[in-house]
Amino acid sequence: MTRLSTHDAIIIGAGPAGTSVALTLARRGWAVAIVEKSVFPRRKVCGEYISASNLALLDQLEIGDAWRANAGPEIRRVGLFSGETCAEAPMPPAEDGPPAKDGPPAKDGRRAKKDGFGRALGRDVFDCLLLQAARSAGVEIFQPCRAVAIDPDGEAQLVRIQAGNETTMLRAPVIVAAHGSWEPGPLPSQLGKTNRPSDLFGFKAHFTGSSLAPDLMPLLVFPGGYGGMVSADHGRLSISCCIRRDMLAQLRKHPRHQSHLSAAEAVSRHLMDSCRGVRDALESADADGPWLAAGPIRPGIRSCYERDIFRVGNAAGESHPVIAEGISMALQSGWLLACELSCAPRGRAGHETAGRRYEAAWKSLFSTRVYAAAALAGIAVSPGSATWMAAIVRNFPQALTLGAQLSGKTKPVPGFV
Repeated sequence: MTRLSTHDAIIIGAGPAGTSVALTLARRGWAVAIVEKSVFPRRKVCGEYISASNLALLDQLEIGDAWRANAGPEIRRVGLFSGETCAEAPMPPAEDGPPAKDGPPAKDGRRAKKDGFGRALGRDVFDCLLLQAARSAGVEIFQPCRAVAIDPDGEAQLVRIQAGNETTMLRAPVIVAAHGSWEPGPLPSQLGKTNRPSDLFGFKAHFTGSSLAPDLMPLLVFPGGYGGMVSADHGRLSISCCIRRDMLAQLRKHPRHQSHLSAAEAVSRHLMDSCRGVRDALESADADGPWLAAGPIRPGIRSCYERDIFRVGNAAGESHPVIAEGISMALQSGWLLACELSCAPRGRAGHETAGRRYEAAWKSLFSTRVYAAAALAGIAVSPGSATWMAAIVRNFPQALTLGAQLSGKTKPVPGFV
């Protein structure tokens, strides 16, 4: 039997982008549903760092205190691990950070700033905090359910979702794709497969007992890829990286035994062999669970509103993970869309207006960091350029601070200045 459920908006995907939209709309009186295919908590390929510029938004979403209680230490230094190079520089604090709730007034009478530096929190924890907040705000959660079709239905659209052998039809005038960009699928907002030597695949693992300084987040640059390390929650070190398809295939061929390594084993060995800083940090560390893999990643700017479907997070556009701004872009894009939708008249004409305004706001906020990330990633995966970059950073470590600023880590979210 097929049942029908009607809402004002249906969000496909319960990551930071989808729950940011859902929470904001629900607290403005909308009837919202989220469709999520995975069971939570679940680990996910992600750098897990959240810039301090997002913390006022987290407070608005009413999970700021829970985030602060669970996240790892403040990241006050940015670094570079590449070959034998281990360099570092100050992390720039967020501009116009949120004022302290109960802090003493400054000399000019304003409250003292707090949360000037970002921190990391595992997605297995962070996504659960967001989804629980959405549930408490009245969002109806369909999980684990997979959206398999979207069809027009007058002024609304029908989303067919499946959980095992059970099918449910959800109806709403607003459909938001928050399903990411890595996994192909049947929805019109999902991308097709690619098979290019230059495709980048993402890998991620947690470790305990690492010797990495808790306030340092280094960029990792190695032949064929790049990555990052950061101290997250509960003493875990989060390490994530991207590597080219052709390099990965080459690394998996074990020359001594004429056998193939697993992708995770090949990547792990490559990181240890290529970066002294990684070897030092993980020398006495223990793996906390297996390596995860995903991809290929899809950097670039896409349409924010197409075929009557709004897109947020990676579905709307994605920067190379080299700048560690994926969660920031997801949260902020969801907020931008919800603000435009809640202010626009209901109906198709209002949605088209909201779509145009949202796309303009998205590009204004994110396009610079997408292009900057593409340029930096191009340098990182080019052997000659990577050597040149390491030499510059050794002599001018302040370039790391400038890079953090260009990546958007200090830029306040619109509406929270």
